[in-house]
Amino acid sequence: MGLIKKLLVNSKSFFVVWCMVAAFGTYFCMYAFRKPFNAGIYEGLTLWGIHYKIVLIIAQVLGYMISKFIGIKVISELKSASRSKLIIGLILFAEIALLFFGWVPHPYNFVFLFMNGLPLGMIWGIVFSYLEGRKFTEILAIGLSISLIVSSGMLKTIYFDVHEWFPEVSEFWMPFLMGLLFLPLFLVFVWMLSVIPAPSQEDIIARAPRLPMTNTDKKNVFRKYGWGLLCFIILYTFLATLRDFRDNFTVEIWSEIDPGWDKNVFTQTEAITSVIVLAVIGSLSLIKSNFRGFWVVNGIIGIGFLITALATFLFQRHIISPFWWMLLLGTGLFLAYMPMQIALFERLIAHFRIKANAGFFVYMCDSIGYLGSVLLLLYKEFFMEKLSWSLVLMKFTYLQAAISLVLLAGACIFFYRSAVQKKKAVISAQVALSEA
Repeated sequence: MGLIKKLLVNSKSFFVVWCMVAAFGTYFCMYAFRKPFNAGIYEGLTLWGIHYKIVLIIAQVLGYMISKFIGIKVISELKSASRSKLIIGLILFAEIALLFFGWVPHPYNFVFLFMNGLPLGMIWGIVFSYLEGRKFTEILAIGLSISLIVSSGMLKTIYFDVHEWFPEVSEFWMPFLMGLLFLPLFLVFVWMLSVIPAPSQEDIIARAPRLPMTNTDKKNVFRKYGWGLLCFIILYTFLATLRDFRDNFTVEIWSEIDPGWDKNVFTQTEAITSVIVLAVIGSLSLIKSNFRGFWVVNGIIGIGFLITALATFLFQRHIISPFWWMLLLGTGLFLAYMPMQIALFERLIAHFRIKANAGFFVYMCDSIGYLGSVLLLLYKEFFMEKLSWSLVLMKFTYLQAAISLVLLAGACIFFYRSAVQKKKAVISAQVALSEA
């Protein structure tokens, strides 16, 4: 233990690799408690006239959404000493919920997927709190980014493999089994996170200190930057809704666009996407200026939106194959989604020296984003029932790209003006100091 802590302090390369592995492993394992249930089909099962898989997804997303709202307070005020106990307790709660999901028969067990989602929404914020506020945060967060991109696809592949090994296990018990298999690994990775040292003085100077926030701090942030943040929150809502819809119904979408699809396609598309997105995110650490980094991140987000719309257009015109559509759509989504989570607010806090932490901003966005996900599911079920899953995905892709680009432009204008005002204030203070 002493040797590891010494290496983490004295070796930058060891520190970076350790953080990347710890973050990747922890969040990948979290997905093993959240996502495997949606690899099931639940054919022929309904509740209140709604397909049971829709009910299950809505139940879990509602719990996950409430968790994000709770996280606005919990994560923004979280003290470092409480992190390990909290994250382990949340995962154990989620696994117990999956136990009851398997044990209680349909149609009463959907309640336990709500209970399963209730703690899981706070895991990201806890993991990222170990990484933020450092000179190389974007590089350290690559592991977290990889897990966000590849975990769902890889776990679906693992789900089908495990189900082949244990064919007698029902769709209702498979989520509990998957969580049980990944629990020991999860504990190992949490231990890895727990020994990561706090940001150094050099980190604090480069990226601003990250402290627990008070209610006054939160009010001050929105009083000063409210309009710009509102634009980011709304565009993030569209982005998170589309990403979640594609992820939850990827099995159904692939069955529609390519009836002969292979289960390994999930891993293939997400693995390629991860390489592209992570190369982009990792390169952001090369930009030392927080102001310049903030604008580069906004440019990447805009390019991501354009890729989603263009890929969908080309697929509808039969210019590209289903594989390339899903690959490019995922790449565009994550080029917009990941920089918002990992780098946008990190650079915003660092440049404007805001007394805040990234978890506060991300959880504000996430909480509304998952509400959008629920609303899209209900709208599809009751007003777009005759449309296929793939067609709903196409229509919403165009809608979110158009609206989000407008909102992104609005946010950029707001923060550019705020930066100009800040620069004028600094110059005025310097002049006043010199005259004194």
